[in-house]
Amino acid sequence: MYQTARVMIMDLKQNIQYLKGIGPQKSKALKKIGIENIYDLLTYYPKRYSDQSELTPISMVNAGTLVNITGRLLNIQEKVSRRGMKITTALLADDSATIQIIWFNQPFIKKTLKIGSNIFIRGKADYAYGGYGHMTINQVASYSVLENNEVECKFLPLYTLPETIKPKFFRQIISTVLTDLQKVPCALPLSIRTKYKLVDKKTALQYIHQPQNKDEITAARRMLIFEELFIMQCGLIYRRKINSQNRRGIRYLANSNLTNKLYQQLPFKLTIDQQNVWREICHDMESPIPMQRLLQGDVGSGKTVIALLALVKTIENGYQGALMAPTEILAKQHFVNFCRTLTKLDIKVGLLTGSLSSKEHEDALGKIATGEWQIIIGTHALIQDKVIFAKLGFVVTDEQHRFGIEQRARLETKASYTPDVLVMTATPIPRTMTLTVYGDLDISSIKHLPPGRKPIRTFLRTKSARDKIYKFVYQQINAGRQAYVVCPLIETSENIAAVSAEAVYEELTHTVFKNTSCALLHGKLNTKNKEQIMNDFFTNKIKLLVSTTVIEVGVNVPNASIMVIEGADRFGLAQLHQLRGRIGRGPYNSYCILLSDNKSDKSKQRLTLMEKVNDGFKLAEADLQLRGPGQFFGTMQHGLPDLKIADVLNDTDILLNARNEAEQWCHTQNNIAAIIETIKLQYKNNFFKIFDT
Repeated sequence: MYQTARVMIMDLKQNIQYLKGIGPQKSKALKKIGIENIYDLLTYYPKRYSDQSELTPISMVNAGTLVNITGRLLNIQEKVSRRGMKITTALLADDSATIQIIWFNQPFIKKTLKIGSNIFIRGKADYAYGGYGHMTINQVASYSVLENNEVECKFLPLYTLPETIKPKFFRQIISTVLTDLQKVPCALPLSIRTKYKLVDKKTALQYIHQPQNKDEITAARRMLIFEELFIMQCGLIYRRKINSQNRRGIRYLANSNLTNKLYQQLPFKLTIDQQNVWREICHDMESPIPMQRLLQGDVGSGKTVIALLALVKTIENGYQGALMAPTEILAKQHFVNFCRTLTKLDIKVGLLTGSLSSKEHEDALGKIATGEWQIIIGTHALIQDKVIFAKLGFVVTDEQHRFGIEQRARLETKASYTPDVLVMTATPIPRTMTLTVYGDLDISSIKHLPPGRKPIRTFLRTKSARDKIYKFVYQQINAGRQAYVVCPLIETSENIAAVSAEAVYEELTHTVFKNTSCALLHGKLNTKNKEQIMNDFFTNKIKLLVSTTVIEVGVNVPNASIMVIEGADRFGLAQLHQLRGRIGRGPYNSYCILLSDNKSDKSKQRLTLMEKVNDGFKLAEADLQLRGPGQFFGTMQHGLPDLKIADVLNDTDILLNARNEAEQWCHTQNNIAAIIETIKLQYKNNFFKIFDT
């Protein structure tokens, strides 16, 4: 059996179920935390370490301190308390003194420890029951029997594990695998490891799981972080290489009559940022290499007009263009605005959404297939199998973070040639994030708002001011304006102390706004009801909209000039900024009021920034600093998996070095098969979903 296990250990793709001691049940539990094979096990890194390196003589132990001690076991006994609790008590001695050790409800302890053995204990010390100056450790963090009087693991690795997997068992399994391991594939070329003085992969894994000192932990982390970011960047660069070399792109002609006519008839002059972005897009479109560009800009910065110019350039060159929006109401709004702007250019614009009747849907499919519709705006309906384009050449995805990468990929594959792709987001992304999350795209940014936009005045208030605030909202509505009230929860929860939209709606509609047209909007409503409510708010039938964050990406309502955000401390800065962007779109003074009773300094610091800063890019950087990146791949819905050990916030220098080395390596090496193999091991098929486009 042992020999069989040994053979399987050498195959990093082998299922961990067949390791000695694991079996079907434990493997099922481990699968829930992403461990399926040997490689997953080795790259499931400790969340932190328990420092067992410095020992305290028993005579120097002080109450209330966390200590590491060693000593000889003098005696051990077990008793049962009046309430039935089993208490194991041991007496430990070194050359300086004795100390009492207590375990609660751990009857197996007495069987595992033998009198006369040398024992290591890590735990919190206190005065022994009854006083007299004796000390005890009644909160034992870890213990072990010493061989040769040496602490085997100076820095004990601590993992996040399912309840059914004991930490000691998990460490033993990893130790067995590391002992039998002969070779681990490393994605980092020797030249790069030498340049940055990085240890090899096997050594790094040994150090990360069984470190003897802090230097080994540091060395392991540097190597593993560098490798992870390197393979991530290589994968993204490889994807760009595939797009540019292996696919037939469209080479558009320079701007001519139609595009120039639209440019000249715009009712405003493009800002410097918009002009720069437009030049970048034209350069991409006039190149035979398919464009893959992210356009990020604050709410109201003018991204849509750039997309419209690019779509008209597409039509001028004889191709169709498509724009996919996350909601039907937003798609309809784009449709109305495009039709109005393009009236004099004789360009046919069509709308494809899920709410069309069967006849309207069939008619729309026909006009798309024949090319009668030159610009098609729609929702997810655009990626249905029945949708066939006559000659799709340009694809725009609005509010990119609301779509998964596979959805964007499905739209792009509906073209005979590889279409030029523009993805737009109003969620500004810090530079370190763009290198990782959108490393496969070229980045354009519109950082300044058009002139004339009135800044939104933002105020942080405690809930004691609610009555006064809602009276002010009532006055604004009576003056002809509309208002949003945003809540973090849909319904009241016993487990979460946060304001719910349902409770606030009930309260407001029975008090201050009982004679005002109000509506409640949240994610549990079906699509038809949500669209109807948003449409009624857009047409001013609804004056006050109580909502969850479903309005974060919504319709442009210039008449909405005030927003109250209940429980504002429960939102990130970027999300608060997105929500705030729903107002301030008209000629009226606009107000965003943040309600929070959270007294923590960190929360106050974040929310005070909202009062002072209107720049989304600055807020995004601050949000990253204050909250950390978290599972940013999932948040961005980009299709990439989470990093296992790297942290783009704290590992920026390594990220930039890894990016530079990946660029050079992929440029000079024709075969990156070894790196691709490591990506498959590290992320299985998840990473390669990004190659679908």
